[in-house]
Amino acid sequence: MDLIFSIEESPPWYAAILFGFQQQMTMFGGAMTYPFLVSIIICASHDGMITARIFSTLTFIISISTFLQTTFGVRLPIMQGPSTGFYVPALVFLSLPEWECPAHDIMNSTANINETIYVDVIGWQTRMQEIQGAIIVSSCVEVLLGLFGVMGFLLRFIGPLTVGPTIVMIGLGIYRVAALFSSGHWGISFLTAALIVLFSQYLRRIPVPIPVWTRSKGCHVKWPMLFNLFPVIMAISVSWFICYIFTASDVIPHGNRARTDYSTASVEKAPWIWFPLPGQWGAPRFSFALVVGMITGVLASIVESIGDYYACARLSGAPSPPPHAVNRGIAMEGLCCILAGIWGAGVGVTSYTENIGAIAITKVGSRRVMQWTSLVLLVSAVIGKVGAALSTLPLPIVGGALIVILGIITAAGAAHLQFVEMNSSRNLCIFGVAIFCGVMIPDHIESNPDIIDLGSKLADQIITVLLKTGMFVAGVIGFLLDNTIPGTPQERGIIRWKQLDVTQSRGQTEAIRKCYDLPFCSTRIRNRRWSYFVPICPGFMDK
Repeated sequence: MDLIFSIEESPPWYAAILFGFQQQMTMFGGAMTYPFLVSIIICASHDGMITARIFSTLTFIISISTFLQTTFGVRLPIMQGPSTGFYVPALVFLSLPEWECPAHDIMNSTANINETIYVDVIGWQTRMQEIQGAIIVSSCVEVLLGLFGVMGFLLRFIGPLTVGPTIVMIGLGIYRVAALFSSGHWGISFLTAALIVLFSQYLRRIPVPIPVWTRSKGCHVKWPMLFNLFPVIMAISVSWFICYIFTASDVIPHGNRARTDYSTASVEKAPWIWFPLPGQWGAPRFSFALVVGMITGVLASIVESIGDYYACARLSGAPSPPPHAVNRGIAMEGLCCILAGIWGAGVGVTSYTENIGAIAITKVGSRRVMQWTSLVLLVSAVIGKVGAALSTLPLPIVGGALIVILGIITAAGAAHLQFVEMNSSRNLCIFGVAIFCGVMIPDHIESNPDIIDLGSKLADQIITVLLKTGMFVAGVIGFLLDNTIPGTPQERGIIRWKQLDVTQSRGQTEAIRKCYDLPFCSTRIRNRRWSYFVPICPGFMDK
C-alpha cells in the first residue's frame, strides 16, 4: 500500500493533529446530517438549539467511542460514527399514529416558533427517551455477541467471497448519500473530487517548499510531500474558499446548499463552552417493538463492522484481524452504543466506512492518528462555536469527497478477488449473485415499502430493515453460497488469504505482529491457560 505511516507508527504530534482534523472533516459530512434527522423524528426541528445540542452530544460520543475502540477494542485505526441501523427502526416506530408530530411543517427548521402554533402533547423529550431506551437494550445484545465470541466463531467460515461482497456493498450502499449531497451543486462536488484525485495521485510525489525556523539550523526551507499527506483537507479547503467567493459575489443563488452562509445563524447562537451530560433528556423509556426493531439494526451494523475491520486492516498494513480482536471490537462497539443511549445522542455508533477510504487516499494508517482524531472531536464537542462553524461546511463539498472515498472502499472489497480462482464458474456465480442481490433487493424494498406483509407489524419491520441493508444481504448470500457450494480451499481462496497474513507477519516487526494485543498485560494474559477459552483475550484459541 506504500504507506507513509503504518498502524504501529506514530507521526509527530503536530502532524497527527492535522491528520486527525482531516479524518474529522471526512467523517463530519455524513455524521452532521444525523442530528437534523433525529430532531425531525422527535418533533424538535422547530428549535435549532435542540439540534445543536444533539450535534454536540453525538460528536462527544463519537470521540469517546473512537478512543475506546482504537485503544481497547479492535485496535485498528478505525473511526466510529452514527449508524443508520439505529435510525431506521426509530423512524418507523415514531411514524406510528400515536407518535405523530403536531400539524406543522417539521421540515422547516428555520420557522419562527413565535409565529407558529405548536402544541406537542407527548413532548419531544418523551420521544428521545424512547430512542434512548431502545438503543441501550439492543446494544446489550451486541455486547453479549462479542463477549461470548459468536462473531469470532463465524470467522472460521468467512473467506474472501464473503468479505469481498460485503465491503463492495458498503461502498455502493452509500452512493445515494453522496448523490444527495452532490446534487446541491454538482460543479462544486466534481471540483472537490477532482482536487482530491489531483492532490493524492498526480501531485503526491511533488514536494512543497515551506520556510521553517529551528534553533539548530535557524531559518531554512523544508520540502514535505504536502499533497500526499493532506489531499482531503487541502481539497476541502480550496473548495470551501471557492464557495465563499461565489457566496460573496452571489454567483451561487440564495438558498443553495453550496453557499457558506446557509447555516451561519447556528454559529451566533452556539455557546462557547457546553459539556453534554448523561441523562440530559430524562430517564430512558422502553418499548418492546422499538427494541426488537433496533436489534435488527444491531445485526446489520455488526456485519458492516466486520467488513470494515478487514478493509481497514488491509489499508493500514495490518494482518487480517484474529477472532479475539473481532470479538473485542464488537463488544466495545456495543458498549459505546450503550453510552450513546445514556448520553442521549439519538443514534448508536458503528465503524465509519468513509474514514477507511481516507486511509487509502492519505496513506496514513497510524492508530495514533485516530486517537488524536478523538481528541479533535472532543474539542469540537465541548467548544460549541467550533462545532457550529464546522457545520457550515457546504454539503456539495462533502458529496465530492464521498465520490472518491466510497469508490476506493468499493475497490478495496473487489481486491479480495485476487485470492480466489476467478476462472472458476463457482466463484463467479457466488460473487455475482451476492453483489446483484445486494443491489437489487434493497432497491426493490425501497421502491415497494409495503411489499413485506406477514400480518405482524413487528415482523414486517424486522425483515424490512434487514432486506434494505445491502451489505447484510450481500454478506449473508456470499456466506451461505461459499459454505454450501462444493469447492476446494485453494479454489475458495482460503489458503492464499491465510498465507497472506503469514507472509505479512514474517516481513513485519514484532510490534506489527502484535498490533491486535491489548496495550498492557497481553503477554501475561496469553501465558495463562484460561485465556485460551476467553473470546476477547489475546490468547484465545492460540495453538
